[in-house]
Amino acid sequence: MVLSMPAEAMPAPPQSDPSMPVEEAFVAVALAAVSWDGTLTAAGTRALRHAIDYRAPYRQMGEAQVALLITRLLEALRQRGAQHLMLDAARSLDADRRRSAYAVAAEIMRSDGPLLADERNILSTLAATLELDGADTSSVLEVMEVLHAPVV
Repeated sequence: MVLSMPAEAMPAPPQSDPSMPVEEAFVAVALAAVSWDGTLTAAGTRALRHAIDYRAPYRQMGEAQVALLITRLLEALRQRGAQHLMLDAARSLDADRRRSAYAVAAEIMRSDGPLLADERNILSTLAATLELDGADTSSVLEVMEVLHAPVV
């Protein structure tokens, strides 16, 4: 038996902070994408760390600072959910950072094998949330196929 609640009876999501710093928002997009189903795998965690370790400003941060940033975002993810975290982050990113954040999320999701149908849906939702053009997202996904093509 499936129970449903009328939309007007559903609780409102917790209020978000509209002033999320850009460096936090960028990581929030990737984190929300890779943990959309409520789990963050070891592979997802490694891929997320790899995606930010070489990038400014994260490479200038100490290990403790990065861990604190990710911990804060995990708490926000638990409190508000992936979709709300993505929306909050999108408000803080300009068009260039949105495209880059999408590419990072796609790369992380693709790093453990071909994209599954659910992952494609998540990326589609992310593209809509970030208000990205279909041509931009298609080219990113094409590059991911080339980047992650088998060697043998």
